[in-house]
Amino acid sequence: MRGEHEARTVSLVHFVIMGCGRVGATLATSLEESGHSVAVVDQNPEAFRRLPAEFAGRKVTGLGFDRDTLVQAGIEDAYAFAAVSDGDNSNILAARVVRETYGVDHVVARIYDPGRAEIYQRLGIPTVATVRWTADQVLRRLLPMGATQEYLDPSGRVSLVRADTHVTWIGTPLEEIEELTAARVAFLTRGGGAQLPGPGSVLQDGDELCLLVPVDRVSKVERLLASKKEAS
Repeated sequence: MRGEHEARTVSLVHFVIMGCGRVGATLATSLEESGHSVAVVDQNPEAFRRLPAEFAGRKVTGLGFDRDTLVQAGIEDAYAFAAVSDGDNSNILAARVVRETYGVDHVVARIYDPGRAEIYQRLGIPTVATVRWTADQVLRRLLPMGATQEYLDPSGRVSLVRADTHVTWIGTPLEEIEELTAARVAFLTRGGGAQLPGPGSVLQDGDELCLLVPVDRVSKVERLLASKKEAS
């Protein structure tokens, strides 16, 4: 079942979100507007008032680490899970249950304590600490293929985007990527640190590209890099 999810694009998949605070409601709304199915879990039914009236996803009252609650939310068919309640312990517990019991690969947990976040990162659970918290960063971890806008210039013409690449782009010189995308590589993230590309730099496994792209070409560049590279 999990292999099927990996083979699909992320346009028709199911997401489970634990916590219907401001961030949880924003995530749920964004994902549903993008065409996904969404279930939101919160132990306080009043929290669901943060969702828009037209929200069509599931609203499940309960604890996000309770198995019956998770099953009711559709965790067995979920592509990804986000634990974004206001409790570190609840978030990490739920994330571990979902990862270890249900085999969901794309899991992210909100952690208030940056020091604890680093520990959980070593356990293989991506975390976002509150000091650098945005809904976009969570979406980035839940939707691994695509592009996330980091900056838009004041004229609205050029965007700095962080773009994922299909595995077939590994080993491609950055100069070739620039030529094929008509974009410029601003920098890349490798091993957790940012690097400025130099002459002869090539894309390595695990690299994240940050590109300067004309706004009207962002979607084209995103589709190109997320797709299998054509043989040259």
